[in-house]
Amino acid sequence: MKGRRPLPARAPLLALASAIALALSTALAATLAGCGVGEGEQRAGGAELRVTRDFGATLLRSSAVARVRDGQTVMRLLEAKHAVETRYGGRFVESIDGLSASARAGRRDWFYFVNGIEAGVGATERELAVGDVIQWDYHRWDAAMRIPAIVGAYPEPFVHGADGKRIPTRLECGSGDELACREVERRLSGVGVRVTRALLASAGGSGLLRVIVARWAQARRVRAAATLARGPSTSGVFARFRPGGAEIELLDEAGQIARAAPRGSGLVAATAGEGDGVVWIVTGVDRAGVEAAAAALDPRRLRDSFAIAATPRGTLALPLRSSTRGASR
Repeated sequence: MKGRRPLPARAPLLALASAIALALSTALAATLAGCGVGEGEQRAGGAELRVTRDFGATLLRSSAVARVRDGQTVMRLLEAKHAVETRYGGRFVESIDGLSASARAGRRDWFYFVNGIEAGVGATERELAVGDVIQWDYHRWDAAMRIPAIVGAYPEPFVHGADGKRIPTRLECGSGDELACREVERRLSGVGVRVTRALLASAGGSGLLRVIVARWAQARRVRAAATLARGPSTSGVFARFRPGGAEIELLDEAGQIARAAPRGSGLVAATAGEGDGVVWIVTGVDRAGVEAAAAALDPRRLRDSFAIAATPRGTLALPLRSSTRGASR
């Protein structure tokens, strides 16, 4: 080319050596990144990883990191703590610690949630944020192919939100349920969440984290809550109210009725309607049921659960397991 002096004869050899060195350094960086060492600078604050099975019924292992690095992904965190096998170029988790996807007794696979919210991208693409609670769960999906949100990371997503950003929390309460409403507000405030109030069934939106506290007769006016009546294939929640709202049907992992929770029972669940953000539902068949559900808003009672029923006899994680079928109502 014009204006350039000819290179000395040894230049091609130097260029080749430089190219080889660059390739080796790039390969080493990629290897380190795959091992979780190649991320960027550390940020103040860590993240938690939980591995469960059967809709959170069994905790297989829990671990944590004290610092999150820039660029660190959910997959890198998982691979750093567990033996992982993947498919489709690493985008799909096939096995964790030897527990593999299966087609027996209902298709079973691994799914993950960040702060209780269903992941919208593959684990290789999702970057960690400070405070994230990651839950990988191995469960069947024939009754519910999609579960938009779960309650088991509480007090997340109220504290850290999603993608490292807090989501404004809005409380909507039914008439006659002020005692339960104040209890929910007290518990959220106790973990540092600032809550605003609005009328029940006010306009929502993807930028809000809504908490509905009301008896089912009123709660069902909220579009996202109304999906519970159509079962887990729509709502992702393994419970639904009988016509008239006098009892809650508690479902097993196949979506079949396992038992009914009587009057005085409540439900704590989370879902998302089309065009809405995540909606938490604290409801019941009557005032006592709503108050029981409000009292269950506790990290120890909700931990790892997809949803819970608060009954006069105690708290039940949903979906119910086969061992609870046939129990007296």
